[in-house]
Amino acid sequence: MPPKDRYAVIQRMAAEGLPVDVCCRVLEVSASGYYAWRNRPLSQRALRHAWLTEQIRAVFLASRDTYGSRQVHAELRLGRGLVVGNHPVEMLMRRAGRCSP
Repeated sequence: MPPKDRYAVIQRMAAEGLPVDVCCRVLEVSASGYYAWRNRPLSQRALRHAWLTEQIRAVFLASRDTYGSRQVHAELRLGRGLVVGNHPVEMLMRRAGRCSP
């Protein structure tokens, strides 16, 4: 498991009341690395993905949950004028819990 995935697990465990240093030791990452990760701002890609997910969710809900990734992609490109590829739309729909064909 990559370190940043472990950091997310540590964050959840710490929210449940477990000590961060123990969690870091068990998952074999440094506590300083965890705190640096926690205080780091989101990347440009993460910000765009979050924004794009909201756009996808709006198009999907407007279609009354009937559009697949291709139709959502077409609506984003042609209807809203966004520059986005089909694969990112598929990936973000999958991550958001929307099954795409």
